[in-house]
Order: sequence, then structure tokens, then C-alpha cells
Amino acid sequence: MSELSPRRGMIPAVVAAAAIVALVVAAILVVEHALPAAPAPLTDEKTASGGVDLSCPENEPITQELLSRSTWTMCWRVDSSRGLVLEDVHFTPAGHEPVQVLAELSIGQLEVPYDTGLRNTEDITTQGFGGPQMMTLTTTECLGERLETYLPKVGDGSLGGGGEKRSVLCQEVVDGGIAYRSGEGAGAEVARRTELRLATVSKVGWYEYVSQYTFGSDGTIRSDLGATGDLSPEDYGDDPAHGWPVGPGDTDYATSHSHNAVWRVHWALGGQGGQAVEQYDAAPTGEQGPRAPLVAGELTPITHEGTAEAADRRWWRVVNPAVLNEDGHEISYQVDLGATTPFELTQDHHHDDVDDAGYAIAFTEADDCQLFATANKEGTCGSGVLDFAQDGAELSDVVTWVAVGFHHVARDEDQSPMEMHWQGFTLTPRDLTAQRVDPPSARQDVNGKPAKLP
Repeated sequence: MSELSPRRGMIPAVVAAAAIVALVVAAILVVEHALPAAPAPLTDEKTASGGVDLSCPENEPITQELLSRSTWTMCWRVDSSRGLVLEDVHFTPAGHEPVQVLAELSIGQLEVPYDTGLRNTEDITTQGFGGPQMMTLTTTECLGERLETYLPKVGDGSLGGGGEKRSVLCQEVVDGGIAYRSGEGAGAEVARRTELRLATVSKVGWYEYVSQYTFGSDGTIRSDLGATGDLSPEDYGDDPAHGWPVGPGDTDYATSHSHNAVWRVHWALGGQGGQAVEQYDAAPTGEQGPRAPLVAGELTPITHEGTAEAADRRWWRVVNPAVLNEDGHEISYQVDLGATTPFELTQDHHHDDVDDAGYAIAFTEADDCQLFATANKEGTCGSGVLDFAQDGAELSDVVTWVAVGFHHVARDEDQSPMEMHWQGFTLTPRDLTAQRVDPPSARQDVNGKPAKLP
């Protein structure tokens, strides 16, 4: 039996260990200097909820503080047709009072027409993203917290069949990359950002869809629809005009098709009602400056219900004229379309009195029975968006319908299962606060044109 006692070989080992410890401590100090301090522990219920006291009818509210010290708070539920529905969405910027952003956010339709013209599905109003179509999540689908809710086993539960509580919503805090970096002034200011991500998985036919909403530490909201699963074995042909060969040689043409998604965004920016809508356009003036062409931009009010098309340098904003930030600017949110394939929903073809039934975005006055972009189940208030907007009502309690298309031309790599492909859009705060929500201490007084950076 040996005893622990100093030996000749132990002195260098001790020195080496001490050196390693010193290096680790130095590395930790470097990281701590480079990254913003972690948020202080939540000390009371008001702080923990971002100062928002929500009473949600079906599930406990979701509250998440992020690295910027800003907080998101909202209610959630699962609708048998629309799947995940987010309600009473509030954002509390660091150091500010909470502000309600949305009354409700959900998908309003998903149409999948095939290029051959032989098949089309309306996945939201026919099968739905909720109920038995919503999948129970495992630790592979969700690395964060899996939230439970009650779901019927058959349809919406109205026909009986019972139901059960299942883990269907994934709540994660994810790294969002670099929040900012500025090398001007005395030294580089740099920080990373975190984001709250909520997601569900729904299986409709051969496809499996991920409804995903990402809430940024700067107040952005990203709505995404991901598609995976398998190419439909019922939709293969031999015509290269309508598909792509995915079998050996010139065989097995998987039929091309579209994923035409429309989201329903019911605003409540600074409180429900009293909202206004504006469209921003910028275009070259035809004049030339000393170094570049002149480009002029302007805002155009959209005062009544209607639709609009996408265009270069075009975006829209929903604004609350009655609520100002610290600089006296009206708070608003900007709607930015992602990459999209323009489309016209099949059920909108019959609108012969409309020059172009397709739209990138539409604005309507809120009505509780207007839930779906097409095949709306409450026929008394119109079958779809074009019907909703037909009376041209004045806008105040604004609903935005955002249409984002994806034309899927299959490739060999899509089999099997196919890699996830995404489509979506972003809601970006514009003048919600007078400065960024988490300026570094050296830049807290930078508001407007600085004489020089500190």
C-alpha cells in the first residue's frame, strides 16, 4: 500500500496544473469581458412576468427574459384547425414599461396546389394543424421545455372520442448570433443575442409541418413554416414540364407544387384599436447625384380595407398614432416579407371583379368570425380575405394577412425524409423605443447624430 507523499515527479505536475488553472481563469475573464453580463436573478413576480399579469384561459402564460434583459409574455393554445395560436403578446423592453404588440397570431391557410392541376389541398381548413394532427414532441424535436395541453383524439372534440394531455409545444431559448458590434470610439462594443423560440409539429398527409415563432431580444417577431416528411408517392409523373426526376436516370418525376401560406396577424400595438396602416415605397428619381443615383422614399396611408402587392423597396407598417416613444415618435411595427413566390389562392379565382386576386399582404378590420384566408367556416362574414375586404371598411382594429409562397421543385436530396425547407416573414419594431433596447453602458447617451462616439 502506498501513501500520498511528495515525490520528485510531483513538483512539475503541480506547477503544470497551476499553469492550466491560470489559463482557464484568464479565458473566463476574457469571455466575461466580451459578453454582456448575465441577467440578474428575477426577484419578484412582477419582474418575472415582464410586468404583465396575464390570465390565460387554457394554459399557463409563457414568460421569458432574454439576454438583453427584455421579456416576452403571452398566452397560447391549440386550435383544431389553425394549430398553435398565440394571444395577448406583450414585449417589455429592458428598462421600459411593457407594451402589448399583438392580440393574436396564427396561420390562416395553407394551400398546396400541384403543377399538373390534378390536386390541391387546403390543409388548415380541411385537416387542420391541431388535434390528432399535432405531434407529441420528444427530446429530439425539442431541446428546451416541452409544454402540455389537452388535445382531442378526433377532430375538434365535438364528435366525442375523448382526448388527453400531450407535450406539443417546444419552448426554447436559442442563441441568435451577434446582436451588435461597433469598433468605433474607444474600443469595440460587441454582444450576442438570445431569442425565444416556440414550435409545434403537425402531420398532414405525407408532409410534416413545423409552425415556428421566434421572438427576438430587440422586439422582432419571426413567423416561419417549415416543411419536411416525404414527397407524396401519389404525385409522380413523366412530364419534365411539371416535375423533376428523382429516380435513376430519366424516371420518377416528382410533381412540382406550391406551399401557399397565409398568416393572420391581429394587432394590438399599445392596446387594441386605434391602429393605422402605412405603405413605404422608395424608387430612383431619375436624377444623378455626385456619386450615385437619387432615391426618394415616402409613406402612403392605407386607411381602408384592401390588398397590396410586393415590390422592390416596399414595406408596410402598423402604427399607433396615440403612443409615442421617448423621442416623440409614433410606435410602430414593420412587416418585412421574406423570399416569396407570388401566388393566387385557388378559391380567389372566382373574384372576376378583382383585377388581380393575388396579394402579398391584406388589411382588414378585425372580426371574430374571419379566421381563415379561404374556406372560412363562418359563411355569414365572407369565405375569405377578398370577401372580408370587399366593403372597404375604415381600419382601426387591424388584422394583417401575410401571404408567403414557396414553389417546391423536388430534388434527389429530398428523399427520404426530405430536408426541412422554410418560408415566412418578420415583424420588426420601428421606433418602439428611442434607442436600441440594450445599449452598452458607453453608448447609453447616444441618441441622434453624435458629435463622436465615446
